[in-house]
Amino acid sequence: MGAGHAHPLYLDGTSPLHRLPAEVEIVCAVVFVFAVVATPREAFWAFAGYLAILLVIWRIAGIPIRWIGPRMLIELPFVTLALLLPFAEGGARVTVLGLSLSVAGLYAAWGILVKGTLGVLVSLTLAATTPARDLPLGLARLRVPAMLTTIVVLMLRYLDLLTAEVERMRTARLSRGDDPRTFRQIGATARGVGGLFVRSYERGERVHLAMLSRGFTGSVPTVGAPPATAALWRAGLVPAVCAVGICVTAWVLR
Repeated sequence: MGAGHAHPLYLDGTSPLHRLPAEVEIVCAVVFVFAVVATPREAFWAFAGYLAILLVIWRIAGIPIRWIGPRMLIELPFVTLALLLPFAEGGARVTVLGLSLSVAGLYAAWGILVKGTLGVLVSLTLAATTPARDLPLGLARLRVPAMLTTIVVLMLRYLDLLTAEVERMRTARLSRGDDPRTFRQIGATARGVGGLFVRSYERGERVHLAMLSRGFTGSVPTVGAPPATAALWRAGLVPAVCAVGICVTAWVLR
């Protein structure tokens, strides 16, 4: 894990958000997401408020919307589930464009869609402004158990390696005349997944033995920038405080 390793989701910049210590950004993101999840789904204005806060953050951090858009595709499985709920739920129904939809299902779909989308947006914002190498330091300062910190850091580091391995296997199959888009190739695809699992397991064993031979004690080194000052905590948690205020107001006005 070289110090110069940059995660693909990190967007290099010199904004005040990029300069915030990792522990401040992590706490802010977690509190923001919890506020979004706790908001009543009927409070439509509240979710518009959360989005407005994120737009301000992106403006300050210099994160273009065109950078955010393509990375939202990870949310597609949740979108599919949300689209099915209005048809599957029971109870009172309403007709929309000639389709009979469940009112409860529409509310459930809206809740999943808007809260999931905002959660992904907050996660992308955190990843765009926090280098992967700063995460173990931030987690350690938040008193997260060393084992969990190690798992998170190694997962971020080797996710890229696994992605590259999948791409190499795909290239090798295509060069041998295979067409993974056809249904009859599902067996070969399954064997490829199994092979990837075995290779990943073996790689993990080799990496663990190499780390032990170099004096690894079970925790990731946490040498880095000084901890956040009180002023940085106050400034960095402004978005989280605003989100909590919106959530509380939504419950009061419900």
